[in-house]
Amino acid sequence: MDTLTLQPAVAASLHAWHDMIARRDLSGLDAITRPDVRFRSPAVHKPYQSAPVLALILGTVIQVFEDFTYHRQFASEDGLNVVLEFSARVGDRELKGIDMIRFDEAGKIAEFEVMVRPLSGLQALAGEMGRRLATLKPA
Repeated sequence: MDTLTLQPAVAASLHAWHDMIARRDLSGLDAITRPDVRFRSPAVHKPYQSAPVLALILGTVIQVFEDFTYHRQFASEDGLNVVLEFSARVGDRELKGIDMIRFDEAGKIAEFEVMVRPLSGLQALAGEMGRRLATLKPA
């Protein structure tokens, strides 16, 4: 993976993503997301599907995470996939993770997958997300 080369539409969407995260306001997420986007959680076996569900999950997680920071980003050779390394805290548990985002040719997010470590950080995240989104079920 390369750290610099992105398709222009992907670069614009990724810039919008970083801006939304910096402002802690995902109201523009629909503009960069496919309606049928698939979200893969680090804590749930089956993926979630749809832009409104993605917005609900990510809008909740930015409230749960404290001290959230992206550190590095990588791109695939075709410029349609990025990996964003992050760190955050949930209560007294520190965690590290990656967001793996696949974009389509129009620069819309088609798939968003999250991986988190260590297990204690994932458990704290899953517990808090479960409390806040208890009725949400995967596809």
